[in-house]
Amino acid sequence: MAQIIDGKKISAQIREEIAAEVAQMKAEGTVPGLAVIIVGENPASKVYVRNKGKGCAEVGMYSEIIEMAEETTQAELLAKIDELNARRDIHGILVQLPLPKQIDERAVIAAISPSKDVDAFCVENIGEMMLGTADFLPCTPAGIMQLLARSGIEVAGKECVVIGRSNIVGKPISQLLLAENGTVTICHSKTKNLAEVTRRADILVVAIGRADFVTGDMVKDGAVVIDVGMNRRADGKLTGDVDYASVEPKASFITPVPGGVGPMTITMLLKNTLTAAKKQK
Repeated sequence: MAQIIDGKKISAQIREEIAAEVAQMKAEGTVPGLAVIIVGENPASKVYVRNKGKGCAEVGMYSEIIEMAEETTQAELLAKIDELNARRDIHGILVQLPLPKQIDERAVIAAISPSKDVDAFCVENIGEMMLGTADFLPCTPAGIMQLLARSGIEVAGKECVVIGRSNIVGKPISQLLLAENGTVTICHSKTKNLAEVTRRADILVVAIGRADFVTGDMVKDGAVVIDVGMNRRADGKLTGDVDYASVEPKASFITPVPGGVGPMTITMLLKNTLTAAKKQK
């Protein structure tokens, strides 16, 4: 019977810590500010952006949501980013992805000042993460590391297996586990004998976007299982990449979906914005 890693509870603890630091900064005359740009009418993106604004309000930060039309040109978006880069009251800038097809995501990410890149997507911040000298870490992987640390789970010396190699989760979480002295294996669609690899894992992180993909026979007894997936079944219910019913009895710790990794992502964005405000101050 696994111990549930409660992402809502841990996220709330971290937000309390952030709010206390924001209050201190305000007393000293600085209000940490986050600008979020959304281009187009993607319904999921609108929900994410609204939740980021709510998160800022909860911890006492200033937030500015900038809505741009679907037909916005790349030049117009880059001009808006330049304007925000220059503003003293904005410490973090985030452009909600995905973007309309006429806009090059890489050019947009590169346009954000590294000191305000609170998603930690730009080449400079990714390089700093690889070197272990980053001010900001990508939000979801940083959230996973907080879940492990605050649950008392030691990474050093453990066999860590990551399923998924995306730039947003798979690659950075592999690097962060390595930085904590885990022995890391990255699996993906071309991995042979996947179940043999996953059964070696003391810590298994699953981030592939396939509902209920990892089943109990793929997990060793006592493993820590971190489910990053967020999928909808045919009946509309949310489920992760892990088949919870068959994996939970074998795991020592497991994150539920929803309520596990999900709540941590915006919380770590707030933490990055706070760090950016401190550095810029």
